[in-house]
Amino acid sequence: MKSVAVVGASGAVGDVIIRLLQERKFPIGSIKFLASARSAGKTVVFGGKDYPIEPLSPEAFLGVDIVLSSTPASISREYSPIAARAGAVVVDNSSAFRMDPEVPLVVPEVNPQDVGRHHGIIANPNCSTIQMVVALKPLHDAFRIRRVIVSTYQAVSGAGQKGIHELQSQTEAHVNGQDAPAPSKFAHPIAFNCLPQIDDFLPNGYTKEEIKMVLETRKIMGDDTIDVCPTCIRVPVLNCHSESIMIETERPITPEAARQVWASAPGLVVVDDPASRLYPLPASCSDRDEVFVGRIRQDLHNPNALLFWCVSDNLRKGAATNAVQIAEELLKLKPVGA
Repeated sequence: MKSVAVVGASGAVGDVIIRLLQERKFPIGSIKFLASARSAGKTVVFGGKDYPIEPLSPEAFLGVDIVLSSTPASISREYSPIAARAGAVVVDNSSAFRMDPEVPLVVPEVNPQDVGRHHGIIANPNCSTIQMVVALKPLHDAFRIRRVIVSTYQAVSGAGQKGIHELQSQTEAHVNGQDAPAPSKFAHPIAFNCLPQIDDFLPNGYTKEEIKMVLETRKIMGDDTIDVCPTCIRVPVLNCHSESIMIETERPITPEAARQVWASAPGLVVVDDPASRLYPLPASCSDRDEVFVGRIRQDLHNPNALLFWCVSDNLRKGAATNAVQIAEELLKLKPVGA
């Protein structure tokens, strides 16, 4: 039984983490919920009891074994090391430590062994990276992936409650024939639109979100030679990210061979019956923990290339579920802080 703290308890991901700890029956001896000062005084219902949300402070981590944190990177950079020095292991959902060579970046279906080399902080990858590597890892082991071309279609929930509210308010205004409120979370209106920008642009023309997918994939997969070519797009979908993926492999690959490999892959479900119009959809994958793949087909000219469609709930597997799974991996260590 562990002492757990949920940091960012009032946010979209924090709310899902709280539900998952109960759904998955995580062995909790005691729990506390932390957030910014503006959320302090609100309550969280957990296990049938009301808990106050406490303000984030260094003293809040005393006696805590595991911290599940979902805050902006700037907050994590300040408080995650404090929690680690207090003796806790932090599973951090921000981008603050993902590319730190001393911090494991973990997707339990892909590299669970990296949990054991932590020094008090374990990074949870970016949502778009998590679902992609769950699909890539079995194929990489069998066929050696050399290149990935991916276009993402990312839901507004990836931008938190403000992103959700912006889509809902703009859509409501459009339906009612009113002027839509001006965008504040996104650079342009998101309702009935697609935005080919997620995060800030870098001098090379890529966005930070796209470069995250490049660097994080290589680190998680343990192979710096994989060439990842991403384009990240925000779409007017409330929840679940979708990805169109093409891979090029060292050895020839067929849809039948990919399905056979995926059939035994952890955390992955194949939904691929085009004749019956069955393929993964955000509407049907929401509130699920698996990664779904479909539209599996071979490149028209290259026997070493495969295309497929990949969908997953970005708040669950793309964030909260992956974090709780990492915590479950920590339970296998003796002690947790080893």
